[in-house]
Amino acid sequence: MRTTGSRIYWSIFEHGQWQLHIAKTENGLCYIGSPGDSFSELSVYIHKHFPAASLEQNDSLLSDSKQELTAYLDGSQQEFSLSADAPGTTFQQQVWEALHKIPYGQTVTYSEIAEQIGKPSAVRAVASAIGANPLLITVPCHRVISKNGTIGGYRGGLDFKRFLLELETNNGNKKKHLPNSND
Repeated sequence: MRTTGSRIYWSIFEHGQWQLHIAKTENGLCYIGSPGDSFSELSVYIHKHFPAASLEQNDSLLSDSKQELTAYLDGSQQEFSLSADAPGTTFQQQVWEALHKIPYGQTVTYSEIAEQIGKPSAVRAVASAIGANPLLITVPCHRVISKNGTIGGYRGGLDFKRFLLELETNNGNKKKHLPNSND
């Protein structure tokens, strides 16, 4: 949690049928909301994690973020160069770092993430940390599925998760389960 005062800039990102609130601090992107979520969801998140910050709409300051998100959702970009400023516990940060290592177009299970961070019995805690990820799309939590092969849950909604997984699969990268799974 940040206690110093600052401004957090926000905008609405629209792509096709999807509309998401996005926000950034002076250090980087701090929030990508779920499709269709209201401004109040952004506000609640910001005031919880950046309690002394004020929110200010500024579309131009988020134009680079919108360009990269558009390129990704159009299928012309597979990685992000955007800086991030996502506060979380040490455990959450470990999980989110593991998410960054999942290759584009591939999926892993919650169990595999738990093993990767050296906590194989913490599958539920891993799932909770993934659910707390404030940066949908750029921290690719959509690439984590249940060990039974179903797509599992997703803060952005199952329709959006399916869309993202299909997007990556259809971009010439065969979606597959990573080897060495004990599931």
